[in-house]
Amino acid sequence: MTQPQAFAFAILIGLMIAFIWGRLRYDLIAVLALLAAVFTGIVPHKVAFSGFGDDIVIIVASALVVSAAFERSGVIEAFLHRVAPRVTSVQGQVVILVAAVTVLSVFIKNIGALAMMIPVAFQMARRSKASPSSFLMPMAFGSLLGGLITLVGTSPNIVVSRMREELTGQPFSMFDFTPVGIGIAAAGVVFLAFGYRLLPRDREAVPTMEKALNIKDYMTEARITGNSQVVGKSIRHLSALLDDEVMVTGLVRNQVERLLPLPDLVLQQDDIVLLEGDPEALERGIRRARLELEGHNRPTEAKGVDEEIVGIEVVVGPRSVLIEQTAKRLALHNRFNINLLAVSRSSQRFTERLRDIVLRSGDVLVLKGDLVLLPTKLMELGLLPLAEREIRLGNPRERLMPMLILAGAMASTALGVLPVATAFFAAAVLTVLFGALSLREAYEAVDWPIVIMLGALIPVSESIRTTGGADLIAGALAQLAGALPVFGALAMIMVVAMAATPFLNNAATVLVVAPIAVTLAHRLGYNPDAFLMAVAVGAACDFLTPVGHQCNTLVLGPGGYRFGDYWKLGLPLSFIVVVLGVPLILLFWPTV
Repeated sequence: MTQPQAFAFAILIGLMIAFIWGRLRYDLIAVLALLAAVFTGIVPHKVAFSGFGDDIVIIVASALVVSAAFERSGVIEAFLHRVAPRVTSVQGQVVILVAAVTVLSVFIKNIGALAMMIPVAFQMARRSKASPSSFLMPMAFGSLLGGLITLVGTSPNIVVSRMREELTGQPFSMFDFTPVGIGIAAAGVVFLAFGYRLLPRDREAVPTMEKALNIKDYMTEARITGNSQVVGKSIRHLSALLDDEVMVTGLVRNQVERLLPLPDLVLQQDDIVLLEGDPEALERGIRRARLELEGHNRPTEAKGVDEEIVGIEVVVGPRSVLIEQTAKRLALHNRFNINLLAVSRSSQRFTERLRDIVLRSGDVLVLKGDLVLLPTKLMELGLLPLAEREIRLGNPRERLMPMLILAGAMASTALGVLPVATAFFAAAVLTVLFGALSLREAYEAVDWPIVIMLGALIPVSESIRTTGGADLIAGALAQLAGALPVFGALAMIMVVAMAATPFLNNAATVLVVAPIAVTLAHRLGYNPDAFLMAVAVGAACDFLTPVGHQCNTLVLGPGGYRFGDYWKLGLPLSFIVVVLGVPLILLFWPTV
């Protein structure tokens, strides 16, 4: 073993120990590994930061932005709203949720698909009086399975594609992963439809600060427009669209006429309905019924072209000038350039209009205004912002545009018109340009720790190959695999990737294991494509721990799971992936 190889292995072992130790965040660990590689000389100074400009980083960041825009479109929620009420059994709901997340993960990043569907899972759990623990882990596993099907579904596929391009000059295309991925995903969904019973059904979500600050019973106003689904229909029909989460508490006609919200009362254009519920439920209901939030369309000027209008949740302080005042009397919009969107007061239901509510100390308000000017205005009014929470009430969603942009990006890459990095970078820019996301939301959508980790580890992983370290490991594995048939060698590589993922993160696992797999394939005289596919599948399928993949971590708290719960469902699913995945890879990617 040469000195550079010793340094490469020492850094790799230190990397794994640091990941297992868990005291430092994985992006910081990756940066430290890069510095160690540079200072020991195994990564030249000139290429130390080349990873940050790599196509992998561009694709992952851009795909997260496009996924966030698709998530905010609400298209899937609208579809599920029509289907979900007809399914009342827990098993049927598990099938719908897992299948929906799996299909979504084919087109957008699996973490985005899962995040989009978690609120839907909680709605179904409330409707069927079941624990969310029956739904969330199967959904997380479904998102991992769906990510196997296309290039952009999961980071390991993107990294593996780049590795192949380095070897052959030709990366994997958008749908090269599809034949193997569909087979594994279909089998996994079938298993999860029954296997969810292996999970505890009585777990409660771990309390969070956001849950502690969750304010119920907001009152807001929405106008019925010509495009609304409820024009000429009864309040009973509107209530059905709103589900049980939002209550109609009043109705105003012709600006002044107050009507009782009786179930058979027929709604007319320009009627204003008073609605009560939490912000997310109000936002879903208003969008679903195609209503227009009152106050949203009042002009609120931003300070400059780079600023944006946002919603914020605030508390009326004890010395606020709003106490014993109404929004109308104080001319909140005209004097302060702020729109009042909703009001909440503990244990009180409002029947008057928003502008006529006499405000008190402790009332919680949702305001809309210029992001830059709001802090000054809040101090002037004596309002206290709540801990940061995403309040989308009053922020309209663009439905069709994110779908068209995503479809265009996937089609252009599938037809070879544009490289994947260019297509998805352009798609990310278009989502902002056409208003599907604001600039701030686009930056927030990018998982920067993952981006930093990838940029730092790409040169480190290259050093394992350039120093000959990959040859040493592959030689040892070749001795083990020499007596095995080809499917045994593929299974061994897949299991190695599965075993490393909980400690290295799935993308980091591919960066480390893929060069070893390619070298092993060459030593055994096989086509490396099959081995790269095995690495991609193994690295993407961490079902045994909550830490190997972000999707598993995302459901840990909301599902009330413990570390040991994952292997109960994940171990048999991992077995299915290996047993089915290896022959599928050999069928579609022959080794000779």
